[in-house]
Amino acid sequence: MSAQPASPARPLPEFARTGQRVIREEAEALAAIAKRLDGAFSDACRLVLACRGRIVCTGMGKSGHIARKIAATLASTGTPAFFMHPGEASHGDLGMVTERDVVLALSYSGESDEILTIAPALKRLGVPLIAATGRPGSSLAGLADVHLDVAVPSEACPLNLAPTTSTTASLALGDALAVAVLEARGFTPEDFARSHPAGALGRRLLLTIRDVMHAGDDVPCVGTGAAIAAALVVMSRGKLGMTAVV
Repeated sequence: MSAQPASPARPLPEFARTGQRVIREEAEALAAIAKRLDGAFSDACRLVLACRGRIVCTGMGKSGHIARKIAATLASTGTPAFFMHPGEASHGDLGMVTERDVVLALSYSGESDEILTIAPALKRLGVPLIAATGRPGSSLAGLADVHLDVAVPSEACPLNLAPTTSTTASLALGDALAVAVLEARGFTPEDFARSHPAGALGRRLLLTIRDVMHAGDDVPCVGTGAAIAAALVVMSRGKLGMTAVV
């Protein structure tokens, strides 16, 4: 018995209107956050720039997915970073954090139990804590050395429940932090290519003839007196479709 696709619950044009509303609401929320960026954002950038270890990004649930992406963006733009799951952190993974690191914790409520559980240990270690939350009066905001306000009026979800606008805000703030820091570092296309050797830019800037050439015993070779049949055998073994004749 094959499952039949469900019929749309509303006319198709309504889908487009909903999509437009979601994007418009999220764009307006981002514009409001951009206007709120202040000295705290600059302080966060300075902490990241001064870090002699790595930026440890952490978050639970949807915030964890955003934290993982921020870590990847930082790492690919000249700032060593990795993601640490806060639940696993309290069961041993906290050992990945050193006193040379900086922790960036994402929790829109600012009350994520998993993050609040490891916060005292981070404090004992003397690790600077940057927190991005939507509630400046939250527990996590109070524990942070720097608090970044990512509050949004509401989620784009009609139930105001599914993290949508809030996760977009956190993601954009992470991008803003990464770009501000890479500009301060004087990050160049060549620097970018070094962490993207398999990408088009990495190949264009870093790949040399030496990287792809065959040399020495890897090059099929026969003497000038070799028979054609022998040369064909050497060519087949070499798997280059050719042989040198010397």
